[in-house]
Amino acid sequence: MMKTVCLAALAGSAAAFAPAQVAEIPTKEGQKSVASNTTGRSSVALNEMSKSIPFLTVPEKLDGSMPGDMGFDPMGLSDIQTDLHYARWAELKHGRICMLAVVGMVWQEYLPHLPGAAYATTDPWEAISSVGFGSNIQTLFAIGVVELANWDKHYVSDTAPGDLGWDGGMLKNKDDKGIMRLKESEIVHCRLAMIAFLGQTHQTFLLGKGLLDFGSN
Repeated sequence: MMKTVCLAALAGSAAAFAPAQVAEIPTKEGQKSVASNTTGRSSVALNEMSKSIPFLTVPEKLDGSMPGDMGFDPMGLSDIQTDLHYARWAELKHGRICMLAVVGMVWQEYLPHLPGAAYATTDPWEAISSVGFGSNIQTLFAIGVVELANWDKHYVSDTAPGDLGWDGGMLKNKDDKGIMRLKESEIVHCRLAMIAFLGQTHQTFLLGKGLLDFGSN
């Protein structure tokens, strides 16, 4: 019985990471079709069950209109948010930082470093102190510049969450359906990276083991 319950819970959790299907909605003749999240709902039906946690109802504000919305909010955090626009900005920011952090921690431990004793350590957490005050201030300053440059987009305007105008050409010649797929992929990777960062922190900081050390001791 316990195994069945655990498997059901895992399956429900995994659904939260599955990208929603995207379909094209035809418009008036001569106009471009618009991509839509097929899990989206114009309004959440009373007692509609969550796709990610089948034994819980869908929170009212999670209507499926945002990429990656699978009705996953077991703690009811959406209920205390007046605007999910801000919450999605925050989720994307944290997810992007964690994607960089996950790669950076692996690089710190297993790949080449800059020359000098300050960069010699392979411990990702020890590296923070070993590089010294100056390097850390430069990093924090760079983060602050990016944050201030996009302040209005996040806190004032109605800019699409996460849109910093830095697409690297990936959105060039993409239709609405293709852009929606990329947004779905990004938020899924963001969520996975946040979980991976917690796992890496536990592995290195609390257990004192290498990231790729899968031994039992």
